[in-house]
Amino acid sequence: MGANLIADVSTVLAIVLPIVGLIVGAVVGILIFYLLKKNKIGKSEQLAINKIEAALNEAKSLRKEAIAEGRAEVKKERIALENELRERANEVQKSEQRLEQRESSLDKREGQLEKKEANLDAKLEGIEEIKNNLAAQQEELNAKKAEVNEAHERMLEELEKVSKLSKEDAKNQLISAMEDEAKRDAAKLVRDIELQAKEEGERKAKEIIALSVQRCAVDHSSEITVSTVTLPNDEMKGRIIGREGRNIKALEQATGVDFIIDDTPDTVVLSAFDPIRREIARVTLEKLISDGRIHPGRIEDIVAKATKEIDAQIKEAGENAMFETGVFNLNPELVRLLGRMKFRTSYGQNVLKHSIEVAHLAGNLAAELGANVAVCKRAGLLHDIGKSIDHETEGTHISIGVDIAKKYKENEEVIHCIAAHHNDIEPKTIEAIIIQCADAISGARPGARRESLENYVKRLEQLESIANSHAGVEKSFAIQAGREVRIIVKPEVVDDAATVFLARDIAKQIESEMQYPGQIKVNVIRELRSVDYAK
Repeated sequence: MGANLIADVSTVLAIVLPIVGLIVGAVVGILIFYLLKKNKIGKSEQLAINKIEAALNEAKSLRKEAIAEGRAEVKKERIALENELRERANEVQKSEQRLEQRESSLDKREGQLEKKEANLDAKLEGIEEIKNNLAAQQEELNAKKAEVNEAHERMLEELEKVSKLSKEDAKNQLISAMEDEAKRDAAKLVRDIELQAKEEGERKAKEIIALSVQRCAVDHSSEITVSTVTLPNDEMKGRIIGREGRNIKALEQATGVDFIIDDTPDTVVLSAFDPIRREIARVTLEKLISDGRIHPGRIEDIVAKATKEIDAQIKEAGENAMFETGVFNLNPELVRLLGRMKFRTSYGQNVLKHSIEVAHLAGNLAAELGANVAVCKRAGLLHDIGKSIDHETEGTHISIGVDIAKKYKENEEVIHCIAAHHNDIEPKTIEAIIIQCADAISGARPGARRESLENYVKRLEQLESIANSHAGVEKSFAIQAGREVRIIVKPEVVDDAATVFLARDIAKQIESEMQYPGQIKVNVIRELRSVDYAK
């Protein structure tokens, strides 16, 4: 029984002890959780307190900064206000000074006006005295005139008695003598008037020509029969020539232009007298180089495209020339022939630009001289139309131009101007003479046409030859394209005074023996050098 009791007690204990342990553990856990929570709440409160203190400190610092910034802004505005007030005070002071100066100047002017009034009063008094003196002198003159008339009558009576001529006979002789004298004076006056009119006419003509040239001075280009095309490299020359020269043969056959490929680096020269063909060849070659495909079939296609492009440029150039000069109602074929002159040069001068310039010059001259401006402009634009096809048709450009103008039903006055602009026929109208003058002015103005190299070299050689022909000349140099000849003389032969006469003699000889544009400066230089050696 005791054993059962122990067993029961042990069983109860086995049941109770775990329950008690659970209860104690729960209680302990609750206590621990409560303590932890209380500790956490305390930390949160402390953190909040710290944050509040930090916020308060930050607010204080911000308040201090705001107060400092406000004070600085107020100080800045106060300084600016003080400066503005100071400037206004200066302006007011300056205004007061200006007002004082004006008052003083007004006072001075008032004093000057008072002086002028006093002077005027004095002058008026003097004028009154002069008037009185003049009246007295007039009376004296009248009295003297009456005396002269009486003396004249007495003299006539005496002359009639002495000469035994009546008054009418003497009068007739006097009139005859006065007529002869008047005729001589009139002849002299007519001669003077003719000379003056001639001088005035020359001056006026120069003014009109200068004004016309000034209004329409255009550029010029050099006359050439070759064009050059730049290559990207020398390897391109082989591609242009092609295998066994088939590419260059195709190019020359399609364009009618000689392609010259020599040792000149990165350059191909195109040679032809026909400027249109040469331009087509140039455009064709540039297109082939940029495209890179060079073979006979491609060459024919590119030549066809280049021909169309040049035709379009020709038409556009003719229309631009027509609109620029104000000449309208031209036949379309005439417009095309005008455009062809864009690629034609004569003596280094572009023919289309020359024709446009002649049209402007002729219009200006016609307006100044009262001629038909429309006819002059039209004839000036078309006067060299024959040059557009003179390399294709036999005859002079004048005869070709006349035929073209007749073919397209141009005005008879315009045709006459074209035919007479180089005196092939006698000009019969003022418009034809104006076209001659305008053509001469356009071709003769400085820089319009270039001088051939051969004539240029001859002129330089002649300059130096004239200078060297004088005694005492050591060396001479023609410089600045023949516009100056510089002469060095021997100092032991020519003294300083003789250099003046030498320069004048050479200048006179150049004027008498040479023909040249503009003027040539003769510069004589004498330099004396003394040389010795220290031994």
